[in-house]
Amino acid sequence: MAPPSSSTSTTAEEQRLLSTEIVNRGTDTFSVRVRRRLPLPDFLNSVNLKYVKLGYHYLINHAIYLVTIPILVLVFSAQVGSLSREELWNKLWNYDLATILASFGVFVFTLSVYFMSRPRPIYLLDFACYKPTDDLKVSKEELIEMSRESGKFDEDTLQFKRRILESSGIGNETYVPKSIAANHNIATMKEGREEASTVIFGALDELFEKTRIRPKDVGVLVVNCSIFNPTPSLSAMIINHYKMRGNVLSYNLGGMGCSASVISIDLARDMLQANPNNFAVVVSTEMVGFNWYQGTDRSMLIPNCYFRMGCSAVLLSNRRRDFPRAKYRLDHVVRTHKGADDRSFRSVYQEEDAQGFKGLKVSRNLMEIGGDALKTNITTLGPLVLPVSEQLLFFSTLVKRHLFGGGQKHDNQNTNSRISASSGTSSSSSGTKPYIPDFKLAFEHFCVHAASKTVLDELQRNLELSDTNMEPSRMTLQRFGNTSSSSIWYELAYLEAKGKIHSGDRIWQLAFGSGFKCNSAVWKAVRRIRKPSSRNPWLSCIDRYPAPL
Repeated sequence: MAPPSSSTSTTAEEQRLLSTEIVNRGTDTFSVRVRRRLPLPDFLNSVNLKYVKLGYHYLINHAIYLVTIPILVLVFSAQVGSLSREELWNKLWNYDLATILASFGVFVFTLSVYFMSRPRPIYLLDFACYKPTDDLKVSKEELIEMSRESGKFDEDTLQFKRRILESSGIGNETYVPKSIAANHNIATMKEGREEASTVIFGALDELFEKTRIRPKDVGVLVVNCSIFNPTPSLSAMIINHYKMRGNVLSYNLGGMGCSASVISIDLARDMLQANPNNFAVVVSTEMVGFNWYQGTDRSMLIPNCYFRMGCSAVLLSNRRRDFPRAKYRLDHVVRTHKGADDRSFRSVYQEEDAQGFKGLKVSRNLMEIGGDALKTNITTLGPLVLPVSEQLLFFSTLVKRHLFGGGQKHDNQNTNSRISASSGTSSSSSGTKPYIPDFKLAFEHFCVHAASKTVLDELQRNLELSDTNMEPSRMTLQRFGNTSSSSIWYELAYLEAKGKIHSGDRIWQLAFGSGFKCNSAVWKAVRRIRKPSSRNPWLSCIDRYPAPL
């Protein structure tokens, strides 16, 4: 029989996963609908063996340096230490000049080949996040009223949107385009282009002003916008507006979802590796008005409640002389794609509803699917960023579980099974849980895509992050809402406005997207950000944050 404390823990855990909804049936009667939320997989008890393999290979690949260099130093020190100063001087003079020059030439050649074969460092010189004007600012109640005045939604639908907004974690100062209040039924291309030009040119004007880079100096341009993809493309619109040079390498990414910014950074990095002495600009945005769903399907109404106006523009450089003025250096990009699985592929799916209205259908299993993608992503990222001590502790714990797990008695196994069932966790027969590496040892700052309050809560619990770690994501969600692929840059701007970025700090940008994708970018601060930019979107309100949710 399970202990009372375990039973209480189970009840609390079950209640946390339940949500209730009042369903109106008439003027005098109503019913209550109870639903069970699907949480993220518990990472503390579902570690993939692939993590161990990757960590093992990482150590083996670097073992030659860890072993041979100390041995060579010891041998050289022993040889030199056994000689007197006169004997050492005589040995050096006994070598002929040709041998010395040849040895020196081989050394210089080897050193040159090593440095030439290394990837070029990619520096982030600066970035800009567009802040819309105050006439586009709306509270949650004003958004409901705009939806009501548009005449596109019935009262039941409006009440559903109100309940979603109240639990979303979004505040009362987010921004939406005026086109969502229009009473016509189809969002026009003209409205989409107007919104695109407003947010994109606003971000780029700020970026060029801050960095003092001319648009004609840009050699690579990458633009991502998931759903709004006009012809000519958004990248062509930018080239036309700023009169960029004719040989600029431009790319326009569509349908990539909220993780598209990391994908764009990865593409820009590859292009900069192949094109020396160049600048690359990455623009990340999404058009809210053009994607506004006008029907009553509740799974398609959810994006209406979360997505808000926003855009980011990032300037990258591969020129070593730009190091003194750079803010960050790109260390790693890890991309995970689960599109081969049908359920993951259809988790966020654009289609028409029964009335013919186009929208994004969000699967009820999205949390579970996202958790699986995240687990694969951090499995690959871990060996690249975690200290060796963390990897060795994890490996030793796993070996201990496999070597000594089989020696327990059958009745102990049954007891452990009952306790783990009561507490809502799984344990091995030895009672030893797998050691989960502490990602707080690998990163000083976390910029997790501000999708929703529920997603952020689950990520914090499973990755064992503190409230301080999640502060940039939660405050971005409250102040600006879900700005899709640009949200991770509003979070980095928050850290800069708070003065939290110091030289050597490592930042983890983590984003999710349709497909289903989970992507990570790791940056290292090359200098301390003492003073935020005068155009930082948080500057006018940073003293009010962190704010209670």
